Amino acid sequence: MSRHRACEKSKGRKGLVPRVVIVGSVALDTIRTPFDRKKDVLGGSLTYAALASSRFAATGAVGVVGTDFPARWTGLLAKAGVDIRGLARRQGRTFRWSGVYQKDMINRRTLATELNVFADFRPDLPADYRRAPFFLIGNISPALQLRVLEQAPAARFVAADTMNLWINTDRRRLVKLISQTDTLMLNDEEARLLTGRHNLAACAEALLAMGPSYLVIKKGEHGAMLFSRRGIFLAPAYPVGEVRDPTGAGDTFAGAFIGALAASGRVSDAAVRDALIWGSVVASFSVENFGADSLARVRWERIVSRRRELLRMMKV
Repeated sequence: MSRHRACEKSKGRKGLVPRVVIVGSVALDTIRTPFDRKKDVLGGSLTYAALASSRFAATGAVGVVGTDFPARWTGLLAKAGVDIRGLARRQGRTFRWSGVYQKDMINRRTLATELNVFADFRPDLPADYRRAPFFLIGNISPALQLRVLEQAPAARFVAADTMNLWINTDRRRLVKLISQTDTLMLNDEEARLLTGRHNLAACAEALLAMGPSYLVIKKGEHGAMLFSRRGIFLAPAYPVGEVRDPTGAGDTFAGAFIGALAASGRVSDAAVRDALIWGSVVASFSVENFGADSLARVRWERIVSRRRELLRMMKV
């Protein structure tokens, strides 16, 4: 079966035991860009990643929302095929983030971060989630990431994200987490901060020595770099005509990556590289509109068509 057909066959997954489990944040974002300002749009690392992954494989979401979280958003996730049994609802307000993007649509300034119910988030996986073979753990604290791993004894492949905050405040547990993952995903700034090196190849050498089989260094509009002990692969970003909101692009990339890898039925260098291309393609749709909900409206045929275009651009 071709890779494309395998992905098509994975659609229509309601009621299936999740093949992918994603843990992260669900947020209501208020975003201002040079194009527009939107209030309380659907956001959070879990939301973007789960909607992207669910295009490829049965996906379970583990996170927390408050009593103010709109029912239309949980309905949208469920309709998109995301299993939300791991999404807890707690008394209080949902995590909120607000920020403003500069004209270059790369640099942004955070205006407010309200953790609310997310401040007390303790991921507890439903029983069947613990049997899932593929995990993506978003950039929550290393202590919580390790808590997830303790509940995933059957995990075949674990990808984890991180951020500057945890590198600066909880390095010891972060290094422990890295040693137990198959793929570490972070951006170039974080890779340099974590290793104390500047050259990205040198950063990759140091990070792979910590234990993971693969390292993905995200470079925003310039795509991503995949490092392993067998070499380097460059995955370009799909060139989007107009970027309206880059929020969640990295999470979308990671979600599509883990979903496509799970749908491939194998873990190999070739499958990992192919999954990165799917990640790049799906992430290109997330930047064209505000909010994670826009991912649910993208037709599968458009995703496949854009992938073909990107592969043609890469051909020598």
